[in-house]
Amino acid sequence: MKIAKYLNENLERILVIILLGAMSIIIGSQVFMRYIMRASLSWSEEIARYMFVWLTYIGISYGVKTNRHIKVDAAMFAFPIKTRKYVKIFGNLIFLIFAGIIVWNSVNVSARILSLGQKSPAIGIPMGFIYMAPLFGFILVGIRLIQSIYNDILILKGGGSE
Repeated sequence: MKIAKYLNENLERILVIILLGAMSIIIGSQVFMRYIMRASLSWSEEIARYMFVWLTYIGISYGVKTNRHIKVDAAMFAFPIKTRKYVKIFGNLIFLIFAGIIVWNSVNVSARILSLGQKSPAIGIPMGFIYMAPLFGFILVGIRLIQSIYNDILILKGGGSE
């Protein structure tokens, strides 16, 4: 149970730190190799690009978890204070539907690319794994949105904390 609680609280943060750290090391190594050693690494830019894609989708989930994702706050303030929680829940439900559409399409695209056997040019990773970034990221987004909606409903019922 402690591991599940720890992952619930820190999964995105851990993944973002690992990906950002690895990207920094790889890009720094490429700069060193290119300008100091005069020999370029053939794989560094490609893997850094793919890490950045994964970082972006995991970052979306982290933004939802910390309630820092892009939203229109000005529109929220147009509603009376008593209805804002309902509007927030409604907005999160719309976002959850969007996340579901992204997951559905990502499954189809990833499966199609995996079935074709396409591989990345420099490192030979199956491209289907790269295309799974939106799938993984938006599954996490969906989980975080469900958690947020659940907490907001508890608050409305008087059983939760803000």
